[in-house]
Amino acid sequence: MQWKSWLQAVAIAALMAGIFIADTVTDLEIAAAIFYIAIILLAIGRFPRRNVIALAGLCILLTLVSSALTAGGSREAGIVNMAISTSAIGITTWLALRVVAAEAAAHQARAQLVRIARVTGLGELTASIAHEVNQPLAGIVSSGNACLRWLGQDPPNVEKARGSAERILGDANRAAAVIQRVRSLARHEAPRRERVDLNETIGEAILFAQGELDRGGISLTLELAETLPVVLADRVQLLQVVGNLLLNAIEVLARVPEADRRIAIATTAEDPSVVMTIADSGMGFAAGAREQLFEAFWTTREGGTGIGLTISRAIVEAHGGRIWAAANAPSGAIFRVSLPISGARQ
Repeated sequence: MQWKSWLQAVAIAALMAGIFIADTVTDLEIAAAIFYIAIILLAIGRFPRRNVIALAGLCILLTLVSSALTAGGSREAGIVNMAISTSAIGITTWLALRVVAAEAAAHQARAQLVRIARVTGLGELTASIAHEVNQPLAGIVSSGNACLRWLGQDPPNVEKARGSAERILGDANRAAAVIQRVRSLARHEAPRRERVDLNETIGEAILFAQGELDRGGISLTLELAETLPVVLADRVQLLQVVGNLLLNAIEVLARVPEADRRIAIATTAEDPSVVMTIADSGMGFAAGAREQLFEAFWTTREGGTGIGLTISRAIVEAHGGRIWAAANAPSGAIFRVSLPISGARQ
């Protein structure tokens, strides 16, 4: 593209020569030198900054030379026009260079924002994966320790140990399913929708969290509708939502006396949706906290990631549903999830 630069330089030189001749042959009252501004505007963005400044200096020099060579006209008017022309050239050059610098800064800022967005997206993805995989891994560790305790008894409690081993396998399969789903998302695959019984999903989530419930001395109450319509959902994603809400309730109850630790899970059919409710007897919400519950990386728990509820909301909304929170009476919190019934109009 070198020849284009040469052509541009030749065109600008020819235009400068034409302006110089016109300014020289006309009377001093005619400020033809003002057209040097066009030279500066043509050079901006095409030539480096130092070349533009040199070009502006050359235009001012030509204006002075032309004024000295012009014989006709009022000398006083010529001086005024020369001052106006040189000032216009200088101001135009300064403003044009400022605009170019501002555009360069804006371009750099946009590039920086793109880099920040990429890093932030990577951080969110990493936090999401860590949060989702951490739960089944914690279950594996818990069940593994329980299995060792049952086997270490005299005589060994084989039946209890077998149950712990089954929970280990279930958590391992769950972790593998989470990794598989993340890989599917990376390949932009659609979620695997199937007819899911929400009551069965709740039972599976409780099985995963049973060790935590037992250790925390938490009383669990179930009020599941017997004839609950099925929902069309990704089973692993739905299990993740139930697991997140249940484990959040368990963690909240660690801050209240053991005798007051209660969780109630209920399901109801409210055509055209099914609704799951998870209520706890914890400390409830701080002032203004409810509005920020589902914001990414916002948490009130020490060591919390602030990503669990954000993931849950994204999953529920992707299934055409809704999730919201309310205060429980006399204390605690209630989380409700509404999902459309399979075959219902959304």
